[in-house]
Amino acid sequence: MNCQRLFIFFIIFLLIGCKDNKKPSLLVEIEKVSRLEGDIYYKHQAPTKNLMQLYPYEEETAGFFKITKEFFRCKGSPLNPERVDTSNLDNVKVYLDCVGPAKHSLPLINEKEGIYPVLLDILNYIQRKTKKRVVITCGHRCPKHNSYADTSNIAKTSKHMIGAEVDFYVQGLENSPLKVMDLIFDFYKEDSRYREIEEYERFIQYQKDTDVSTPPWHNKEIFVKLNQYDEGRDFNNRHPYPYICIQVLYDRSTKQKVSYTWEKAHRGYLQH
Repeated sequence: MNCQRLFIFFIIFLLIGCKDNKKPSLLVEIEKVSRLEGDIYYKHQAPTKNLMQLYPYEEETAGFFKITKEFFRCKGSPLNPERVDTSNLDNVKVYLDCVGPAKHSLPLINEKEGIYPVLLDILNYIQRKTKKRVVITCGHRCPKHNSYADTSNIAKTSKHMIGAEVDFYVQGLENSPLKVMDLIFDFYKEDSRYREIEEYERFIQYQKDTDVSTPPWHNKEIFVKLNQYDEGRDFNNRHPYPYICIQVLYDRSTKQKVSYTWEKAHRGYLQH
């Protein structure tokens, strides 16, 4: 009898477990949306796309980025290998490169970090006129990178260290540097700040001996030197092209001559 009762309870348990546990569906009431007689559609203006203002280094000139002081940052890097100067076997020197522009600023000119503005003006003028990119091979050099890049005696007083010198060539005109030289002369004829001022418009050929075969030119403000294929080859100018070097001679803002000094070169920039 006990076995029969257990069997009956088991059957009842199975029947209860198989009961449909689905919940009854919810009733959905649909209500029609209507408008009042005075209702009107909300008037809104069509969305317009607002462009973010470009940073100075993002501005384009004739299809290329505008050249700013950022293009002149020192090219030194601690990853560069040591350089050994064996020109004097009795005094062999080993040069290490600087830690790079992340650790030091550009030169301080008139109490502001930067480059002499005329260099920026001329290079951007060349880009606009040629519609070709100016390649700056050497802008600012801190004293340590300057010694590393060029071990010659003449480089010890380089104006690269004070933000008053730049080396460059023009992409697409690599083998036509004289055309670029003519554009530098044209800059002083076309810019309203210099037009019809003889000491700026008139360039004079430098008569003294130099380290280049093409005699340099100068006016009151700048000195322009052309380095041919086998001239002026230092660590920053290892490319195979002729290149132009511009040095600033005169600062129009302060009306003073621009010359190298040890103080400007070695203490005229910030170290981070």
